[in-house]
Amino acid sequence: MVPVFIFGSLRSGTTLLRLIINSHPDLSNPGEADFLFDGLDLNCSPPCYNKNQLQRDWIFSAQQLSLRPDLDGIELLHDMLAQLSEDFPGRTSVNIHRHSDKLAKTLPEAKVVHLVRDPRDVARSSIGMGWAGTTYHGVDHWIETERTWTDAAQKFHENHVLNLRYESLLKNPKNELLKLCKFLEVEWNAEMLEFHNNSSYSPIDAKLAYQWRSTASPNEVRYVEAKAGALMKQRGYHLTQDRAKPIRNVEKIILSFKNRISIWNFGVKRYGFRLYILEKITRYFRLTHWNSALHDKIQIINSKAAK
Repeated sequence: MVPVFIFGSLRSGTTLLRLIINSHPDLSNPGEADFLFDGLDLNCSPPCYNKNQLQRDWIFSAQQLSLRPDLDGIELLHDMLAQLSEDFPGRTSVNIHRHSDKLAKTLPEAKVVHLVRDPRDVARSSIGMGWAGTTYHGVDHWIETERTWTDAAQKFHENHVLNLRYESLLKNPKNELLKLCKFLEVEWNAEMLEFHNNSSYSPIDAKLAYQWRSTASPNEVRYVEAKAGALMKQRGYHLTQDRAKPIRNVEKIILSFKNRISIWNFGVKRYGFRLYILEKITRYFRLTHWNSALHDKIQIINSKAAK
């Protein structure tokens, strides 16, 4: 069966879509699977995996997949996809947030649901996750995800790509989910809208679309539009200004300092001063064994904090 991937930047609504999919009796989605491509080196001949990196990935570990010693590269990729599907009913999809270029090169026959969200909301959400301290830096992963998708999308069959907008999913959920069901070749099921009964998420609320309009300051919006404006236009998002005021060098320095301080404060608060600092020190001095143990502790904390 043709593999299916839900692709979108972090904080774009892929988890919400996973919960919705899992509420359909003929569909399943075991969650994030970026590990499928993170450790895959296409420069090898033939392609190969960094299996140590795979085994250190907490999401890979949580999926409890086995690494067959006789497989590597594309064969191992197919085997892991098969393992992700075998314990779930119906058609299985997985979520990824990066490496759409690798996906296009290794699985050009795949079906891809491309989910995009307004980067002004993505950037602000990234601050809340502790990944950034400013919207200027919080939009970076959205830019990277969408930039690689622009090139990768052309490599899939046009009937194998479905573009969904997060805001449309919130405002017209049934309409968007009918498109999804048709794309995945299953009948519409109203249980998809009852996903909140089996999760910590609340029901779909149209008010959650375009939150930046009421919560972001003019400067926060300007930072995103100055950096991602061209891509935003390509994705159909209107800018508040035809041409955002450029970010001056001195402003970039101040934003960089604020970003670093904010990330450190978040890290210390979540992991504790000792664990957070020791992990950075051991990584800087390449004390691999010690860093690995500290990294594992951090990943355990992250997994508990994940919604």
